[in-house]
Order: sequence, then structure tokens, then C-alpha cells
Amino acid sequence: MIGFETLDIIGAAFFAASWIGYHFAVEMGPHAGKSLNMRMNLRRARWIRESMARDNRIVDTQIMNGLQNGTAFFASTSLIAIGGTLTLLQSTDRVVALFSDFPFGTAPTRAAWEMKVIGLALIFGYAFFKFAWSYRLFNYCVILLGSLPPAKNHEPADAERAVHEATEMNVAGGRHFNRGQRAFFFALAYMGWFLGPTTFILFTGAVLVAMYRRQFASDAARVFRYPDPTRRPPES
Repeated sequence: MIGFETLDIIGAAFFAASWIGYHFAVEMGPHAGKSLNMRMNLRRARWIRESMARDNRIVDTQIMNGLQNGTAFFASTSLIAIGGTLTLLQSTDRVVALFSDFPFGTAPTRAAWEMKVIGLALIFGYAFFKFAWSYRLFNYCVILLGSLPPAKNHEPADAERAVHEATEMNVAGGRHFNRGQRAFFFALAYMGWFLGPTTFILFTGAVLVAMYRRQFASDAARVFRYPDPTRRPPES
């Protein structure tokens, strides 16, 4: 199949299943609520609610500027990665000849190499759209923060609606940012395909384990296992 072996098809299927399975486990699975991303969403909600009690919200806008700057950096990096990846298409013959001299694996065909490169470019393209949309959502969140009613002399219903809107917009921005970063990590696994299908499978498994561990068993995830000092003990 255009220079692909059976092991290549298995590796590509394992890659797709790993990405989809990780997405389900972190965002929709039965243990998704224990993931680092979901726990941070609760802190986002707490942050917006705390900002409601402040009349001076300069600190909140500075935090949003930090989030936007980080998102803009990754969006720009995605564009650079897309350009660099597509440049490889101009060197297909030279690359195929280079791989044919390697002592391991088999030299890819021209069609197989080009399809792999295009696939990598699509991953970076997906990441760019996620980061660009995340940047726009954080921009909307800044506007919603500015529209929060004053800490004093406000209608409770209006304040609750404003807090809900700002929180949901902030969570949505973080969700798309996380998906863009996820694409970056899986792009690293995808690069193993250029060294052969076996390396592709090994790289995908290593990235999957590393990402899953960061969400559920990393030092950052253990931060939220400490008891909440604001929670009152149960009455005896």
C-alpha cells in the first residue's frame, strides 16, 4: 500500500487509538474528574469568583495577559513547525537516499515519505487552530472579566451570570490550549514513524504513558491531594 507495510498500518492505528483514547480518558472518562486539567478547571472557577470580590482587577488582567502570551507563543511555533515540515517535501529524493544508507530499517518510498510528512504537517495545523482559537477565547474572557459588576451594589443574579460566563469562557480557552499541546506531544511520537514502524509504536507508547502519568500521577497532580484547609471536618 504505497510503500507501507502491515506494521506501518498497525502503528498508525495504534497512534490514532492512543490519541482518541487519551482524549476520552482525560476529558470524558470515568476518572476524568481526577485529571490535572479538570482539577485546574475548578481553580479557574475559584479564581473568577474571587475576582468578583475585588473592585480593582488589575491582577486578574495581568494573569490573562500571561495566558494569552503563552498561547500566542505556541500558535507562532505551530506555524514555524508547519513551514519546516512542508520544506521536507522539497528534499524527498535526498532524504530517501539518506535513509537507504542507514543500517536499520528499510528505505521509504517517495510516496510513503511524502504522506508521512503531510500527516505531520496536518498535526501541526490542528495544533495551530487549537492555539489560535484558545487565544481568541482568552481574549473574550478578558472582556467578560471587564464586564463583571462591581464588588458592591450589584444584583446577585447578574453577578452569578457574569461569573458563570467568564468561568466557562476561561475553561473553554484552557481546554483548547490543552488539546493543542496534546497535538505537540503526539507529534513527537509521530516523528518516530520516520525511523520505522517499530520505533513509531514505541514512541507512541512512551508519549502516551508520560502524558497519562502527568495527568494522574505526577508531582503536579499530587498537589491537589492535600486536604482542603477551608473544608470543615464532619460533625461527630
